[in-house]
Order: sequence, then structure tokens, then C-alpha cells
Amino acid sequence: MFGISPSARLRPSPFYEATLHEGVTTFTVYNHMLMPTSYGHPEDEYWRLINGVSQWDVAVERQVQLRGPDAARLAQILAPRDLSRQVAGQGKYVPLCNHRGVLINDPICLKLADDLFWLSIADSNIWFWAGAIAAERGLDVEVSEPDVSPMAIQGPKAAEVVAHVCGDWVRELKYFWFRETEIDGIPVVVQRSGWSKQGGFEIYLRDGSKGSKLWDIFREAGRSWDIGPGNPNWCERIESGLVSYGGDTDETTNPFEVRMGKYVDLDVPDDTVGIAALRRIAAEGPKRHLLGVVIDGGAPLAPAFGWQTIARGDRRVGDLTNGVFSYRLKKNIGFALVSADCGIGERVDVHLKDAVHPGTLTDIPFV
Repeated sequence: MFGISPSARLRPSPFYEATLHEGVTTFTVYNHMLMPTSYGHPEDEYWRLINGVSQWDVAVERQVQLRGPDAARLAQILAPRDLSRQVAGQGKYVPLCNHRGVLINDPICLKLADDLFWLSIADSNIWFWAGAIAAERGLDVEVSEPDVSPMAIQGPKAAEVVAHVCGDWVRELKYFWFRETEIDGIPVVVQRSGWSKQGGFEIYLRDGSKGSKLWDIFREAGRSWDIGPGNPNWCERIESGLVSYGGDTDETTNPFEVRMGKYVDLDVPDDTVGIAALRRIAAEGPKRHLLGVVIDGGAPLAPAFGWQTIARGDRRVGDLTNGVFSYRLKKNIGFALVSADCGIGERVDVHLKDAVHPGTLTDIPFV
């Protein structure tokens, strides 16, 4: 259909050459980088994640590094989640918000030491924001981007592959916990995490010149479990109820609207960015909430540009943020960011590009 022109503004991943060798067919742009989205067989890639083990280039999850005496203080100022008991080797999911309580990213915050943190970010320029906040508050901390690039091993057989490479200690890692180690002389961080509900690990490469070597180590180790290439899977993540920052959120979305309220601690210090607004929103109650919708009939949905209107009668009540044909349910499903007065079981009309289709609001996850 069309290609992407190389540019100094568009950064390739350390795993880029390996993905070309694997036969990648499509990319998207995420954090000013190329992220593989298919290797030509979407349904096969889906079932590999569900039943086996899948290898992903997710170097687009760029790291914002906080280093210095005030690193922990800056992390807490940025995050409306209590980090006071976080210890080295532990990651925490943190919804970052602006001063209006609007969600602007949802990284994993990894604490490597008392004076060293990484924010493993979704798709927005948090580096600039964090640096500005640090300067404005007069903090003694350096905000930078380290040479760190994640690769994910996901699926029910992921532990077998990662243990084969790293040792059985990886099986004991709790979710979001990690350990620094080396693989054949390559410095990495191994974390039990990943953007799927099928289980797995993220391997944070700490030397960008070794991307192809690290990829090949896991590719070879995983042959006994039929490992193959994949990517954060559109169908699996919707079935599993995984919210995408920027995909299922807009410029007014707060964490309470998209089921992230449990990661907001309202008693964090008053100087935490956005906490005053979040306390007010929590007291008043969110105006929207995220539900699922099962759409009656129609052609199988595929990823599309933009949101699509959801109506109840003649009243617009929200949006279909993302929809997909579920391989397991054999139905069109999606996320519905709708008015708080809409409830599970209600019938709605979904205004897709081709026609208006009736559907039923439901809880998530779907499976």
C-alpha cells in the first residue's frame, strides 16, 4: 500500500534487523520509533500468544531515567500512587496525570536503587515533562534516556523459554519484580511483566549494539517450544481488558474513567502533580466509565483510525475507542467509553464506518 521513509526523527529499534529477518510486514509509529504490528499471519500470531510463546520487539517502550539524590522524590511528585514502600527490584504500575488530573501516560516505574528509577513509558514525551517538573521544583536529579530497550517473551510457555536462558530463578519473580543480570555477556534486566494476560517477561537490553544477538539467543532457546515473532496483540488485549493509553483515552480522560482508580492513592503528598484534581474527581465521581460492547453482526472489525460514536436512542452516550473481531468469541467486540449512567446489559447503537450496528454493553474482560 505504502512505505515509511527513513528519517533521523524516526528511530529504529536495536531489534529492527532481527524483525526484518523474521519477516515483519507492518509497523506502526510509537514514541517516534517503529513498532512491528504483524508478520503477515495475524491469526497465527494470536494463537501463538494464547497457546505457546511469542517474541516481541517492544523497544518503543522507551525509558525515562531519574538519577540522583532527589530521584525518589521526583518519582513520587510525578506519580499519584504511593511509592514510599517501593524497594529496589520492584516495579509499580503508575498512572501519570497532568495538573487537571488527565491521564498523560501509564508507565511501569522500576526502582533500581534509592537514587535510580526508570519509567517504562507508553506513547508520549514524558522525558520532557519530567525534566521540566524537576527543574521547576529545584530538584537534584538528572532526567535522561538510558540505553535500554525492552524485548518481550509472552505466552503460557514463556517461563520455560526464559528459564532455559536465564535459570529457574525467573520462575520465582513476582509480577512487576525484576533482577539485573547478564546473558552471554549482555547486560539486561529481566522483569515478569508484559502487555498481555497470557503471562511472560520483558528483557530490558542495556546495550543497544547487542539487539540482534539477544533476539537470536531467545529465538534459538525457544525452538523446543515453537517460539515465533509477534507483537502486542490487538485482539488479545481487548479480549483481556487491557487499556491502551492514547488508544482508549483522550485529552480529557482521567484514571477513574478507565479502571485505573485502584492505582491512585489519594493520600500521597500534596505536591504530587494532579493530586488535588484527582481528589476532586474521586469525590464527585467520574462522568464516564469504560465498559465492553458486543456488536451484533457485521463484517469482522479490524483496527481503524479514530473513535466511533455510540448512541442510546437519539442521544450520543460515548465512543467505541477500539474494536476487533475476537478469534475466541467469534464476535465483534470493543471498548465503550460511555456516560456513567450507561449500564451493563443495555442496548446501544454503534456507528461504524459502513453502517449503524446494534450492540450490548458488557463488563470487561471479555474472556
